[in-house]
Parts: sequence; C-alpha cells; structure tokens
Amino acid sequence: MYRSLKGKTVIVTGASRGIGRGIAKRFGEAELNVLVVSRSLADAEKVAAEIGGHASAFEADVAEPEAADAMAAAALERYGTIDVLCANAGIFPSAKLGEMTAADFDQVIGTNLKGTFLAVSACLPAMKAQKSGRIILTSSITGPVTGFPGWSHYGASKAGQLGFMRTAAIELAPSNITVNAVLPGNIATEGLADLGADYTAKMAASVPMKRLGTVEDIANAALFFATEEAAYVTGQSLIIDGGQILPESLDALEAMG
Repeated sequence: MYRSLKGKTVIVTGASRGIGRGIAKRFGEAELNVLVVSRSLADAEKVAAEIGGHASAFEADVAEPEAADAMAAAALERYGTIDVLCANAGIFPSAKLGEMTAADFDQVIGTNLKGTFLAVSACLPAMKAQKSGRIILTSSITGPVTGFPGWSHYGASKAGQLGFMRTAAIELAPSNITVNAVLPGNIATEGLADLGADYTAKMAASVPMKRLGTVEDIANAALFFATEEAAYVTGQSLIIDGGQILPESLDALEAMG
C-alpha cells in the first residue's frame, strides 16, 4: 500500500488527450491537485472538469519559455506547491528523410525535447525551495529502443529525453528531486486511432500479450514514480509495452503457440 499523495500538486503537460489525459485523471483519483496543461484551454478545461474540484486548467505551449514559466507560477498561485511534474507534452507528425524539412525537425524537437527542458526548468525553483520533487518524463520505445519510418525526428527527441534525464537526475539528487521516465509501447489513444484500424490491428498482433496498452497502464507507472516508496529510484526508465520489444522476429511470435 502506497502512502497517500493526497493534497500534493502535480502539473501534467499535454494533458488534454491520450496518455496525458490518462495520467492527469489517475493523479486526480489519488487526490492530488492537478494542473491540466494544454495548448487548448477549452480541451484542458474538459479534462479538469472530469477530474473534479481539485483540478484546474491552464493554457501553455511548453516549447515557449514564457509559457512554461507562467505554468509553474499558476500552479504555485493556485495550490502553493509543485510536488510532481509529468512532462508529457509531445507531437508525432510523420515525415521521411528526404521529405522532412528543417522546420519539421525543429518543431518536434522544440515540443518534445526542448519542451521537457523548459517545463523542468520552470518547476525547479519551487522544488528546490522545498527540497523535494518528482519529475516524470513520457518518452517512448520509439527512439530509445526501436525505430519507425517517418519518425526519425520523434525518435531523436524521445532518445534525447533519456539523455537529459540521466544528467538531470545526478544534478538534482542533492535537492531530493528524482527524475524518471516511462516508455510506452503502442497504447490505445486517439492518436493511434488516427493511424487507422489496419495499423492498430497489426500493432496488437506484434505484441506478445496480443493487445494494445491502455493509458491507465502508463498512468499507474507514472503514479508509482511520484510516490514516497519510489524515493530511491532516479534516472531510470520503465518500458511499458506488453513485451513488444522482446521478440527477435515474427517467428518468435508464431512459436508462442
């Protein structure tokens, strides 16, 4: 049984849909104050309303330094502390090499990797002042472990998050701030649904558990990293993919019987 996180404050970026929405709702169920952050205030307000009275919405593009700073200031004004940051905001437009432009690359790196840096930087003063904090990054198996055509910029951003995490974990350890990452495999979200039913079916077939993960699977892992019981865990990444990266070939899946 985990010690209660009730009354602590979490900021969840990219929280209006998909994994971010799942994380925000799971932390809400654990009775944390939740700042639901999205580039769309209306969408963030919908999620905050689903969570209830201890949640509120904030509009911010974390790729912009001023917006990240304003986000942290809002959390402090509304709740008094910043105990947990879930840096989840991310985009994944597809473009293969030869077609990808410098602007395409910069956009993905700016949101996924620079946005992580800016969100963390904005929350650090409050966490350092209270000498405690939990930072949880949403990375991916794509980039750190696997690849997929059209996502070289996305993969670079997600691998970059893990490099950032390891050094950040060392630097922030003296302040009792941990930095960890969840690495989702294929999760049933609106974004995956946009890729079509055939893609979804093929992805499920490639997972030894023969199903896609849920946003709750990721949210539960993020919640663990936020607990007091995880206080001695830092600089670590947890793959949550139903065994997707394990088979060496299709033959391995067929041999399951």
